Amino acid sequence: MKRSVALLAFCLSLTTGAASAQTVSTASPDRRNTIEVTLSDSGALTYRISRNGKAIIDTSALGLVLQNRPPFGTTLGDGGLKLAAQATTTGIDDFTLPVGKTKHVRAAYGQSTLTFDTGKADLPRLQLMVRAYDDGVAFRYVIPAQDGVGALDIQDEATAYRFAGDYDCHGLNQGRYENSFEGEHDAIRASQFRPFHLFQAPVVCRTGEAAFAIAESDPQIYPGAYYTGLNDGAPGVRLTLTPRKDNDPGARFNTRAAHIDAAQGFRTPWRVVMLGDSAGQLIESELINALAAPSKIADTGWIKPGLSAWDWWNGNQFPLPAPHNANGQVSGMNTATYKAYADFAAEMGFAYILIDEGWSVGSTVEPNPAADVTRPKPEMDIAEIVRYAKARGVGVWIWLQWQQLDRQLDEALAIYEKWGVKGVKVDFLNRNDQEIMPFYHRLLSKAADHRLMVDLHGAFPPAGLTRTYPNYMTQEGVLGAENNKWSRRITAKHNVTLAFTRGLLGPMDYTPGGFRHARPDDFPAEQRFINPYVMTTRGAGLAMYVVYESPFQMVSDSPPAYKKADGSLEDGVDFLKVVPASWDETRFIAGDIDDHVVIARRSGDRWFIGGMTDKAKSVKVPLGFLGDGAYTATLWQDGESVSTLKRRQIRTAKGESLTLDMAANGGGVIVLMPEAKTKNRK
Repeated sequence: MKRSVALLAFCLSLTTGAASAQTVSTASPDRRNTIEVTLSDSGALTYRISRNGKAIIDTSALGLVLQNRPPFGTTLGDGGLKLAAQATTTGIDDFTLPVGKTKHVRAAYGQSTLTFDTGKADLPRLQLMVRAYDDGVAFRYVIPAQDGVGALDIQDEATAYRFAGDYDCHGLNQGRYENSFEGEHDAIRASQFRPFHLFQAPVVCRTGEAAFAIAESDPQIYPGAYYTGLNDGAPGVRLTLTPRKDNDPGARFNTRAAHIDAAQGFRTPWRVVMLGDSAGQLIESELINALAAPSKIADTGWIKPGLSAWDWWNGNQFPLPAPHNANGQVSGMNTATYKAYADFAAEMGFAYILIDEGWSVGSTVEPNPAADVTRPKPEMDIAEIVRYAKARGVGVWIWLQWQQLDRQLDEALAIYEKWGVKGVKVDFLNRNDQEIMPFYHRLLSKAADHRLMVDLHGAFPPAGLTRTYPNYMTQEGVLGAENNKWSRRITAKHNVTLAFTRGLLGPMDYTPGGFRHARPDDFPAEQRFINPYVMTTRGAGLAMYVVYESPFQMVSDSPPAYKKADGSLEDGVDFLKVVPASWDETRFIAGDIDDHVVIARRSGDRWFIGGMTDKAKSVKVPLGFLGDGAYTATLWQDGESVSTLKRRQIRTAKGESLTLDMAANGGGVIVLMPEAKTKNRK
């Protein structure tokens, strides 16, 4: 069966070969990464990506597929496009991020912009933009503003990624368009991608000499991308767009993914290929943010990262301390409980508490039309909770179901600002079609107008919106700790793999902090929904606060879990009291997908190192990244049991190394502080 489509194919800057093929090469500033785009003598448009002179992505198709149009374009043999203008430039993305894994980003690039005449009256002119950075390459399709161009329906893209070898890859195959963007990033050979697969970003592969990750950046009002196998079975993937929800339910082929008004010009998201010498090097990259639209928020001084006490993980069932237990009050969705959380957060030095589902009238996880997100339940005095927490230096976040919020968005956000709420956690989006995209931009923009930070759950993989809207602190779209309540999927191997896959793209609300531990063999007997257990060690639990980026970071267990029976702090709580939630610099130290990971992050003049592993191992940590002078290193490493730690301090300096000893399913952390600062703090 055939689809009635049109393939718009574009060519780049041009050198002419023996067979009249036209090719342009765009190189990164360090000359290691190159993207070549070629228009063959038969009119087919392709591109090729190489690193250090070796092909990574071999000759692959480019193009847009328009709905319900007669075939035209060089790839379908309809003659072609003519180059009307060409510009080659260099540039630098230089910006500061209020929160994230890097404070200051400086990303230089080479760029080619090609403009084409199509010979079609209703779409006379098209462009392709190509960029090459030291840590990857990207391209996007552009319809420039022009007379006579109005509404267009895009069915799909012809963008393909034909690999130069049968690489070892990792990816999350959702298998359907509508989902929560959670799952395991499993190993897969490049030749095993199938046309019925739907992988979400990133698709991460290792060539033996390099590593790359396929993703996207700068989402406009345009559908999100998935990646499916090539129709000829060759190693690689092709991009496919999520269909619109307003398609004919009976249509199988002639559907549309995007309806666009091109009269004022239009750009697709960037199609990104992150590149590095190893999968670990990709962890340091800020390419997704560098390609995103600059911040739309002028004043970001109110955007504050921090750790947060949280209720949902532990089930809100714990003995309330005095005075909150007066008159027999028990824990639950009530004012007294959240005052107790505020006391706990203040004692620990945490910035926030999060009130999850159930605080408002009609609150459910479904789009209840009778819900009222502007009215707390009688037993929940949000204004009083906010006042009480603020007096103790603690901010308050609240949870919302997205459709319930959207119905009252303007009124609700104004009320939350009046109450003094610091942020909103908005849940169950579970979509990346074109029709959901305006809600992302509307929510993030209007939340900023009311000085509200945002945490989105069921959100599509990060694509640079955290640069455009810095109040977008974190998001889910990760198979996180909550799954310990009902599954055995949250293994040490899975946790390590996240650092090399989902963690590449941006913040993830994994919700660490579970302080009830069991060995994997003992876990089935301990598994429970209320006050749940985890299958990893205390050392691994601490390491997540360094390995996983999330400027709004949960401390998920109930307050009593962080103290021993005698009232003293549990092992590792002293680390939670000092670890930041946002960073100035990130360095990959050691590791590989599915095995182990060690990452160093800097906050001010202090360095924090976190390591996690599947199997027991000792990892040497070279300290070449330190500044001059002596440092005091404090190490928290796996102890005699899964719930204990060995803590020690040693003196060290730049050029030396430390050893991080990690148990099976374990991990550990190190804090390095300049010796002068250590003395001043004593």
